[in-house]
Amino acid sequence: MMSKRIFISGASSGIGEFLAYAYAKLGATLGLSARRIDRLEVIAKACREFGGETHIYQSDAKDRVATKNAADNFISNVGGIDIVIANAGIGNHDDIIQGDATVINDILETNIIGVTNTLVPFIPTMKKQKHGILVPVSSVASFLAVPYHGGYSASKIAIRVMADSWRLTLHKYNIQITTICPGFIETPMTAEQKRRPFLMPVETAVEKIVSAIDRGKKTFVFPWQMKVLIPVLKIIPDGLLRMFG
Repeated sequence: MMSKRIFISGASSGIGEFLAYAYAKLGATLGLSARRIDRLEVIAKACREFGGETHIYQSDAKDRVATKNAADNFISNVGGIDIVIANAGIGNHDDIIQGDATVINDILETNIIGVTNTLVPFIPTMKKQKHGILVPVSSVASFLAVPYHGGYSASKIAIRVMADSWRLTLHKYNIQITTICPGFIETPMTAEQKRRPFLMPVETAVEKIVSAIDRGKKTFVFPWQMKVLIPVLKIIPDGLLRMFG
């Protein structure tokens, strides 16, 4: 059986890095992209030791040309594509009090445009193959209004709703869309946050993500405690929500 051909953006740390390790152990052929080429080289070496064939691409997810070139190169080198995971993203305070939209705009552009830049270039090949899996990484924040993180929440809502639309559009081409909505995962992105309820080790999170993709889940929200809490948080007073800022 041919090994899975899998492209992962934001692969230099956190969920992206450990997804690369998990799939390398399954013998996958990997395309890994991120801005930090030094980190990619280290991760690629580890992936090869785990048994995966690895190609690396230095690119910013916001750069449409660079992400398209990476996709085209990977497809050309490995003869197709099976799974694309759009994991690149950032999470910061909006910083709107200063009257400068630079920070929030960067969040929105990285987290939304970065996803479309990563996934869209692979769609024509998947259509031609009549199969493929697109995996946008959203967040439990896409179900909530999080104080000081409106840009982050909004970007994750956009990803989730866009994926729901794409699922309807691409179904006739046998292209699966699995949207991943993690809660607090033990990664560099969450390390400085004061409150991290139901924090999950990244290794555990990655096991669950791989399983959700394999099972063809439409939208996968985890950990289960957050999934249960989402309806409750939608109806609690704003005063309590401010505590999460």
